[in-house]
Amino acid sequence: MKLPRDLSGRELIRRLERLGYQVSRCRGSHVRLTTQQQGEHHITIPDHDEIRPGTLSSILSDVAIHFGMEREELARRLLSE
Repeated sequence: MKLPRDLSGRELIRRLERLGYQVSRCRGSHVRLTTQQQGEHHITIPDHDEIRPGTLSSILSDVAIHFGMEREELARRLLSE
């Protein structure tokens, strides 16, 4: 799946909240999300108008590893809307 180039940080945060992530801290232009599902996990999201594809890919890979799924499956689940 090709990653979107126009996904904002705020939109990604909203989509990750569906997986149980909650905002735990905001510092400058970055937001830290935390989930307790399947163990504690933290991820930092840049609160930018557009997240770079490489950054988005890295975030999705990290979340996919935590939930024990393939990155492509997670991308389809979060970004296909």
